[in-house]
Amino acid sequence: MDLLLHICCAPCATATVDAWRLDGAQVTGVYFNPNIQPYYEHQRRYDTLLAYASKIELPLAGEPEYDVAAWLRMVSANDAKPDRCRLCISQRLEHVAQMASAGGFDAFSTSLLISPYQEHEIVIQEAERAAREADVEFAYRDLRPKYRRSIELSRAAGLYRQKYCGCIYSEAEAALSRASRLKKNS
Repeated sequence: MDLLLHICCAPCATATVDAWRLDGAQVTGVYFNPNIQPYYEHQRRYDTLLAYASKIELPLAGEPEYDVAAWLRMVSANDAKPDRCRLCISQRLEHVAQMASAGGFDAFSTSLLISPYQEHEIVIQEAERAAREADVEFAYRDLRPKYRRSIELSRAAGLYRQKYCGCIYSEAEAALSRASRLKKNS
């Protein structure tokens, strides 16, 4: 199976790519994450992925796009976490599904499926919707049991590991959560 894999970041790609390759898939990655803010964070994640992809001989398709103003307009009216995350996931998976269909891939998937912090059911729903609209298969695997392995692999490879999902909202939520934990532990 020729699989186009949406990659949110190199650490999540580690065990995800391994799992698909072990299943016999020919994996091509795509980095499409206009939600990641600020710009230097977007680029740091992309540069980390480029270095890792080169190391594991993972071809990458397309060029990253960064239109934070459009992304903010899209989510600003729906900035409650579930709505915001659904819009963000939907945007990325629609793009990748269209790329998979246009590129003649058998299927597409996403490294978001490895994270226990993602809205897993939303990822599945939006991927299935995008697959129907693009007339391409969505290849699903619950990769959350491999999350610890992805941490081990990314640390062993010396990959940059971010502390928040990507958008400015998630950065603020993560910072408040860290501050709360520090306060409780002091």
